[in-house]
Amino acid sequence: MRRENSPRTILVVDDDRKTVELIHLYLANEGYQVLHAYDGQTALRLAGKEKPDLIVLDLMLPQIDGLDICDRLCQETDIPIIMVTARATEEDKLVGLETGADDYITKPFSPRELVARIKAVLRRTQLHKEEPLPDQRIGKLVIHYARHEVSRGGRTINLTPREFRLLVTLASQPGRAFSRQELLRLAFGMDFDGLDRTVDVHMMNLRRKIEPDPSNPYYLRTVYGIGYKLVDGSNGA
Repeated sequence: MRRENSPRTILVVDDDRKTVELIHLYLANEGYQVLHAYDGQTALRLAGKEKPDLIVLDLMLPQIDGLDICDRLCQETDIPIIMVTARATEEDKLVGLETGADDYITKPFSPRELVARIKAVLRRTQLHKEEPLPDQRIGKLVIHYARHEVSRGGRTINLTPREFRLLVTLASQPGRAFSRQELLRLAFGMDFDGLDRTVDVHMMNLRRKIEPDPSNPYYLRTVYGIGYKLVDGSNGA
């Protein structure tokens, strides 16, 4: 466990050693402790052993690629991930973000911009860890903020960190319609034009997990022309 005043630890994963050295230099100058991995297997081993505060993860890696690593880590941990890759199309961004990455930066990039994004993601994730709220009940759905869990009818539902943040954002104002851009910004800390579809994908996955009948949503309603809202049904399913 990291001590309160100890430096944040960043795991940098890239098979290009010069890129790793450059990122290391800038992060060390900002006071971060830096770990390195040049392949997927080493990245997973270090992530499990060292529990870094954030991972800078290249998409193209030997042995295990970045998308598989991101998917596995997002299912098993709440470590924030910033993907770094040469792929710059909207589809590539969507794939990375839908897998669970917290941010996405394309090569070539400014090391200063990467450091700024790391700081922003760390600030955002830290806010979710401070002063957890009491449990919130919405029909038979219960959000356990302190445990970072959700249950329905007493049964625990396994959500990814991003799905949990999306639900919490909607639950902050039950009945209010949030636009997709608002959800990108508030739940994920993103402000990327053209990435509204990533919200739809996470919403589909969230409905599949929490709704009694995902094809006829009770809790998570679509507001056509706007986005989504969470219905606070006291007599809910």
